[in-house]
Amino acid sequence: MAADVEPIGLKPAWLVVAVAVMLSALIVGVLIGPVSLDLGPALKDLAGRLPFVEVSSGLTEQQSAILWELRVPRVALAGLVGGMLALAGAAYQGVFRNPLADPYLLGVAAGAGLGATVVIALQPVAHTWPVDPLPLAAFAGALLGVSMTYVLGRANTRGRTTATLILAGVATASFLTSIQAYVQQREDDTARQVYGWILGRLTTASWSEVALVLPYLLVAAVVIVLHRRMLDMLSVGDEEAASLGVNTNRVRLLIVVAASLGTAAAVSVSGLIGFVGVIVPHTVRMLFGSSYRSVVPLSIVFGAAFLIVADLVGRTVIAPAEIPIGVITAFLGAPFFMVVLRRSAVPA
Repeated sequence: MAADVEPIGLKPAWLVVAVAVMLSALIVGVLIGPVSLDLGPALKDLAGRLPFVEVSSGLTEQQSAILWELRVPRVALAGLVGGMLALAGAAYQGVFRNPLADPYLLGVAAGAGLGATVVIALQPVAHTWPVDPLPLAAFAGALLGVSMTYVLGRANTRGRTTATLILAGVATASFLTSIQAYVQQREDDTARQVYGWILGRLTTASWSEVALVLPYLLVAAVVIVLHRRMLDMLSVGDEEAASLGVNTNRVRLLIVVAASLGTAAAVSVSGLIGFVGVIVPHTVRMLFGSSYRSVVPLSIVFGAAFLIVADLVGRTVIAPAEIPIGVITAFLGAPFFMVVLRRSAVPA
């Protein structure tokens, strides 16, 4: 039986290729920009910041500031956000057994956006909190969005197709976005900030933002990676998974909460960046197989590389101006999504 077939796990060679691609993207992202930097001096400058290491890089003070205060944190944040969005997409696709599931399309990003917008609009009050309320509010909104989508998508049990959940996500996202627009209209002084955030941006990336989201992303990633075998079991159906001793409801809830937490943290610093969770996991499946033991870790690495390159394109194509990174991912993701939708639009 199909359930007895052991899926192919992650091969070391695949991981080596993925890491090589990510490191290449990272190096290019750090070196290329309005001020070009050479690899050797840049590596020496970064090495010189390590404890007990003293080395002269040859970079000017201005070049060193550009490298350490602008380029590296921006590339690091792009990698963290891209890896998390791709991982969340893979997790949602496994949990809902739907190849079109994605944080942006399930209303998760819209919910997180609503939560973040409320905090941005209430900045004077938010500053009195002992912890930064932005990722917390985004997380609450993300859970609200995915819950509404799931309930609405499961309401019609007859004639359900793989596109039903996505239609529910579109409806949920539209509803939550309308509330977000209302909040934004009430607070005109934050409209520009919210609008730039909606389009997706990494222009304000800093080490403080990296430090802010890193704990949330680590927790979410560890939970999902540790449950990647469970995603393989869920993919064969709840009854088959239960017969193998899997508590499907508990596993599904845990993975959804982890993916929503990671998505909310990513969205809180990057804005709404769509389609990463569709493009990357599907590409990984086409190249390396459909087992989540491979899809989950490889989606993290390739997702990081993908968003680093997308951000690089956005900030260099019309330099010194920038194209919002959400525009770049939508431009690439929309036709990709159409192809996946056409292949998946069959009754489940």
